[in-house]
Amino acid sequence: MSRKKLVRFQENDENPNVIQAGKPLFDTIKGNWNDVQFQNHNPIVVELACGRGEFTVGLARNFPNQNFIGVDIKGSRIWKGSSTATAEGIHNVSFLRTQIELLEKYFAADEISELWITFPDPFPRDGDEKRRLTSPRFLEMYKPMLKKDGFLHFKTDNTDLFNYSLDLFQSREDIEIIGFTHDFYQSEWKDDHFGIQTRYEKMFSDKGEKIKYLKCRFI
Repeated sequence: MSRKKLVRFQENDENPNVIQAGKPLFDTIKGNWNDVQFQNHNPIVVELACGRGEFTVGLARNFPNQNFIGVDIKGSRIWKGSSTATAEGIHNVSFLRTQIELLEKYFAADEISELWITFPDPFPRDGDEKRRLTSPRFLEMYKPMLKKDGFLHFKTDNTDLFNYSLDLFQSREDIEIIGFTHDFYQSEWKDDHFGIQTRYEKMFSDKGEKIKYLKCRFI
């Protein structure tokens, strides 16, 4: 392991806005995010596969009366968002380092007000469908965590993954689609995101890829 990674991992260990294995809160945070981590009762917004945390931190800047949690397994990526929030004095953002498959270990029923799935791995092979973050397996996991009428947002550059997800969501009687677009930056939705772009979103957009977006909720 490189010295740079070692330094970042050490900083993650020391930074209270990172919840990860080895810290006391890691095994007790479920149902306690507001009381223990944020020490307020503001709505909780979670971003899955947050990577470097650009979107999580960007939302936290714009919505100081909400709490934001970025989830990713890569500690060196989480470090970037964590250190940015610390340097800017942003206190309404935290990061959870874990596999998304284990999400239900860390969030109680009705604990999340909004859920963002941003540019996840598309897992294009048919045999990998269950690994897609918009697959039935994951939807069943998200559903009890989201508050009634809580929104689920999905952004991707991958057309096949978007069409798969849209078809699946439309086929379910327990999901209401609020709206969707195959060209986010030419849509009515773009201003709602305050120009916040992840590293991958900028990279894909610069290559001419159209960004797809969908907003829905469980009913």
